[in-house]
Amino acid sequence: MSVLVVGMSHRSAPIDVLERASLDTDAGLKLASRVLETPFITESVVISTCNRVEVYVEAERFHGAIEELSRLFAEHAGLDRDELVQHLYVHYDDAAVAHLFGVAAGMDSMILGESQILGQVRQSLQTAQAESTVGTALNTLFQQALRIGKRGHAETGIDRLAPSVVTAALDAAGTPDASTRYLVAGAGTMANLAVRTLVDRGVAPQRIMVANRTYQRAYELVAAFGVSAVRWQALDVELAAADVLVSCTGATGVVFDADRIRTAAAGRSMTLVDLALPRDIAADTVAIDGVTLIDLTVLSQQAATAEIAADVDQVRAIVDDEVRSFLAAKSASAVTPTVVALRSMATEVVAAETERLESRLAGLDEAQLAEVRTALRRVSEKLIHAPTVRVQQLVEGPAGLTYADALADLFALDPAAVEAVTGVGDQP
Repeated sequence: MSVLVVGMSHRSAPIDVLERASLDTDAGLKLASRVLETPFITESVVISTCNRVEVYVEAERFHGAIEELSRLFAEHAGLDRDELVQHLYVHYDDAAVAHLFGVAAGMDSMILGESQILGQVRQSLQTAQAESTVGTALNTLFQQALRIGKRGHAETGIDRLAPSVVTAALDAAGTPDASTRYLVAGAGTMANLAVRTLVDRGVAPQRIMVANRTYQRAYELVAAFGVSAVRWQALDVELAAADVLVSCTGATGVVFDADRIRTAAAGRSMTLVDLALPRDIAADTVAIDGVTLIDLTVLSQQAATAEIAADVDQVRAIVDDEVRSFLAAKSASAVTPTVVALRSMATEVVAAETERLESRLAGLDEAQLAEVRTALRRVSEKLIHAPTVRVQQLVEGPAGLTYADALADLFALDPAAVEAVTGVGDQP
């Protein structure tokens, strides 16, 4: 069994393709469940954020799994498979482990080092646990990834670059003055983070309005931060009074088209921050006089020219070290049952030969029989010492698992014995 990830991100696909491929929570759950219907896939976790969609699986067959995942991916994203494949990346086994660890640490994010992805990876795992699409292998891998992500932020100053896409977007929107009015459209996680960030930056709560299709959700932000909530029907009134619109509604189509924004701006300056995928604000609003549009495309371009701090190198070093440790432990755990089975076989051979000799050498006293037993045990230990030491030396190298298989084959170890040892290790 091996880990496989098939996905796309801002690094492999343009924002408009990511926009079409994005999965909401329900769609992600359906995809994870459908993936498990494939005979050679036993576990699945889906990560879907504003700049990546990835499916992680534990699979028995590499090529068959890729074929099926890309087909299901295309179906759920509503994209032509041939078009989708152009933008997909595939990581397998060791590379899949390294990729997930880098993702959790923020090293593959649009805003390098951002910490928001850590919560998104955790939520993806929790969802998979609740829906029973994850098992021991992926659960262990994701738990390790979360630990590494935390370590990167705890041991370095990576947060100085930008904690999240939200903070990077608000940085790009400029420093507000005392009269700046904000309208936040949406009331989900991104909206919550946007409001929290604005309040933490000193924006007066009474200058922040929150609108959501479900008024109660908007009112929850009122209770949490002291901001004001408006009903969705009054959105255009508030839009006309806002200096900055922050939109993250989770809608499936454009909420603010060019005509709507042109009417609201009415010749004045206005900044639009679109944090949604698919986008909430039409791309052609950038052509309206006085209007500045900050969306994921803009943020991606800015991130590409950002200075890479020394902290990034530190986080990458942490990730590389953790990848090596994880893979070494994985190899060791795979080899251990073979070594244990070999030693058990040797012990059984010694016991059988001892019993045979004792029945034929009835004239020997107990001390002499003890010498015979000791000699047989020493011979068996010396014979198996070299191969068991060698296999332990090779577990960190590329030949580790192959060597373990060869060891089992050369010594004619009973596969059931190896599996029995593995089963004992898996028990709680």
